[in-house]
Amino acid sequence: MKTLEALQRDMDTSADLQGIVRTMKVLAAVSIRQYERAQESLQEYNRSVEMGLQVVLRQHPATTSKVKEKIQLPLGVVIFGTDHGLCGRYNESISEFAINQLDKINPHQDSRRILVVGARIEASLHEMGQTVEDLFLVPGTVDNITGTVQEILLKIDSWQQDGVERVMLFHHARQQKGSYPPQARQLLPVDLSDFNHNREKLWPSRSLPQFSLPAEELLSALIRQQLFIKLFSACAESLAGEHASRLMSMQVAEKNIKERLESLTASHRQQRQGQITEELLDVVSGFEALQNN
Repeated sequence: MKTLEALQRDMDTSADLQGIVRTMKVLAAVSIRQYERAQESLQEYNRSVEMGLQVVLRQHPATTSKVKEKIQLPLGVVIFGTDHGLCGRYNESISEFAINQLDKINPHQDSRRILVVGARIEASLHEMGQTVEDLFLVPGTVDNITGTVQEILLKIDSWQQDGVERVMLFHHARQQKGSYPPQARQLLPVDLSDFNHNREKLWPSRSLPQFSLPAEELLSALIRQQLFIKLFSACAESLAGEHASRLMSMQVAEKNIKERLESLTASHRQQRQGQITEELLDVVSGFEALQNN
């Protein structure tokens, strides 16, 4: 049985941990909202890009860009994970989901070129026997997301020069209920026919804007901005999902610490009460002995 001093030390340690967990919960909640706002801020920019596509496609309808069905073609993969722990099975879930999807698309691991964002997701993929070509650290703030996305785009450009025609994106995506399940998206090749619906949208003003650049050059620039938006959104969603998972982990930890603290407090009180009872019995016994003498 532990002494009162040992129980008191355990209670103090649990109380300190409880304070740390509460602080981490607050930081996680603030970070979630921060990255959700960053993603929401893309909506207006995405609207501007779509309006640009609408103008170009009115004059030059897009055609379908089909994917080659040869599974031996090199496949580019971008996976978003985390650099830090205390977020449950966040990295394991996205790595398992990505490998399962990749095995269906291209079962040859040697033909996969994988770029990961997050040291922990790299470790998780290595444990599953998958080689990672490049590792980028997770941006620590919203302002750093742009730089990370630009580096990813440059890497995708180098892949295309090496003959990579298909690029897949894996990340945790937000759902209506606030959960962040894994999601797979195709970045390249772009199916230009998906943008043809923009031609039918009503233009907000009386006259359509004109452009002087060649249509193909302008269309290429707009599609690149679409890729930027997708990667930026994926990064922001992944970061929000990381903190949401960490918040859930901290809530479980806080509950366990509370139960642990209650158990220690009860044991401390019980042992303290027993010690007081023993001291009182010693006093009574001494008093009776003196009376008998």
